[in-house]
Amino acid sequence: MPDRSVTHLIGVYDADGGVLGEAAYVWGKIRGTRHCALCDITHGRVRRKPEWDRLVADLGIPVDLLHLDEMPPDVREAVAQGGAPMVLAQTAAGLRPVVVGPELDALDGSVARLGDLLRARLASDPA
Repeated sequence: MPDRSVTHLIGVYDADGGVLGEAAYVWGKIRGTRHCALCDITHGRVRRKPEWDRLVADLGIPVDLLHLDEMPPDVREAVAQGGAPMVLAQTAAGLRPVVVGPELDALDGSVARLGDLLRARLASDPA
């Protein structure tokens, strides 16, 4: 049986990166036509939340955050199956979803609630 222990997490925003991508997202958010629950969790109005940085440090495994236009092929394939935003776990067996869009929406932008959910899912991960 392949080793399924999580080596790192990958969060995928439902937004493009770069100046133009982020400007388009902000404009869409203001107009009410764009929403990314993972963006709401990791970022405040202007910059990344300090609570997010603390959570990443406390998890003890690397966490990468990617925009839609930054995904390597394996991540793109996983997101195509489940949609963005999502959090994926990288294991020796490949990528698998850990937290998906509706679950992220239900967290209402809370870093602490995402931390609790990630810890619970990682603790129950079959190794």
